[in-house]
Amino acid sequence: MYYNVAFLLLYLFGNSFSFNSNSVKESNFLLNKNKKTSSYRSDSHTMIASIYQNLNANQFELPNYDSFAEGLKGYYTLKEKGLIKKEILTLIDFSLSANTKRLWVIDLATNTILHHSLVAHGKNTGDEFATKFSNQNSSFQSSLGFYSTGEIYQGKHGASLKLDGLEEGLNSNARSRAIVIHGADYVSDKFIKQNKRLGRSLGCPALPKELNMPIITTIKDKSLLFIYHPSRKKEENNQALTS
Repeated sequence: MYYNVAFLLLYLFGNSFSFNSNSVKESNFLLNKNKKTSSYRSDSHTMIASIYQNLNANQFELPNYDSFAEGLKGYYTLKEKGLIKKEILTLIDFSLSANTKRLWVIDLATNTILHHSLVAHGKNTGDEFATKFSNQNSSFQSSLGFYSTGEIYQGKHGASLKLDGLEEGLNSNARSRAIVIHGADYVSDKFIKQNKRLGRSLGCPALPKELNMPIITTIKDKSLLFIYHPSRKKEENNQALTS
């Protein structure tokens, strides 16, 4: 029930009202609707903040609020559209240093953080910090935005999880680019100590080998992955979700 209420508020916030009339009656109706929309907006922010504050950290650090809020809004919108099936949100915050743990797997049914991990970005996306992103083949850059997780398969990196980008022009080439979640030796504290930064992939969100299977088996089959960076404004996230 708690999450149904949260979804309702977010859904109402996501809807807009417009009328092409100069009549006083319809103008007043629009004004009232705008007031209600403003109220829903306030309520949705309050609800998101409440969910965030009540996260069971499970001895892990919490994600930054902005990245969590954008991911949660996306989760409820995409779940309503039928693009997401599981009550799992995987959040990657590429505003953070690659030398820190910047991936969270969150069970939204229990409001519990299940995993908190290092994660690599593409080699042409940046060194320690991610700064450049692309949806193009052979760019060797990471892509931002919302993804639906696919199936596990055995590839050159062992067990790997396929991803389907949900945003045209932003990450829609993920599957054709073979952007997958996989384990890698270069994603480790040992590599950081030896090289002063985490290793980089060809665009995939690569994980520590020891955490790869536990994470991909948890999030496979249509859960939501959200890769966040503040260079992408909230308005762009909202537009992508309502298109």
